[in-house]
Amino acid sequence: MKKSLLVSFLFLCLIVSACAKKQTVTPEDVNDSTATEETNSFAQEPSIRGVEVENNIALETVNFAFDSSAISDEVLVTLKNNVKYLKDNPKVNVVIEGHCDERGTTEYNLALGQKRAVKVKEIYVQLGIKAKRIVTMSYGKEMPIDKRHNEAAWAKNRRAETKAIKK
Repeated sequence: MKKSLLVSFLFLCLIVSACAKKQTVTPEDVNDSTATEETNSFAQEPSIRGVEVENNIALETVNFAFDSSAISDEVLVTLKNNVKYLKDNPKVNVVIEGHCDERGTTEYNLALGQKRAVKVKEIYVQLGIKAKRIVTMSYGKEMPIDKRHNEAAWAKNRRAETKAIKK
């Protein structure tokens, strides 16, 4: 009797666990307390599918602190230099690529990379660059520039790159 009761209980547990709802990640699961309207409107940006970027243009990369999209004073100086170049070259359009280090889930890092790219775009727009000249995208942790697994590498990989779009 005890044996059949135990088998029945285990069978019931197996059925319940098999029928349990699969957990999915929703936008609410990602810590996005500082989202702006600009972040939500990135889908309205022009498509850059199939375009190439110029790697020899004098636009500097900026780095971010761990788990952050905040713009530091040092980053702001670099972005102002990039804005000077963009103002001097009004026909140059750019893509801002957001990147993260390898820690965290793919979904989280894609969201954080996008937040970083959008923050840089917001600064460019505030400093006088037309938003229609700027496209943002996130690579998350998929394109590290330093593939080592230590803090020095991770610091290099937490970045936003501004690249000129070839016409």
